[in-house]
Amino acid sequence: QLHLAESEGGLVQAGGSLNLSCVASGRTSVIYRMGWFRQAQGKEREFVATLNWNRNSQYYGDSVKGRFTISRDNAKNTVYLQMNDLKVEDTAVYFCAVASLPRVFNSEPAYDYWGQGTQVTVST
Repeated sequence: QLHLAESEGGLVQAGGSLNLSCVASGRTSVIYRMGWFRQAQGKEREFVATLNWNRNSQYYGDSVKGRFTISRDNAKNTVYLQMNDLKVEDTAVYFCAVASLPRVFNSEPAYDYWGQGTQVTVST
């Protein structure tokens, strides 16, 4: 089994920055891809960013391109999400997720393991 633990989110003003991290523990050998989704209140879960665990490739959702950066530390089994120039519409619960197979990178069903989620709130 694989366990994912996100760092605490927080409250930040619009235009500010926040860094999230997610640590994987347990069967980390199953990680093919690790990334982030988010879900705003009353909306469907949305793809944010992901990366291939053993290749230098990252993918981003259109709404965060140029503002968010995903990175990893394989030795620590950790993925990071640096969020800059935050907007009110970035307010959501952010979920860390792991895919064990090379399925469609931005599809929620492609991910097998999920964290509990962490709240990020951006105020005006």
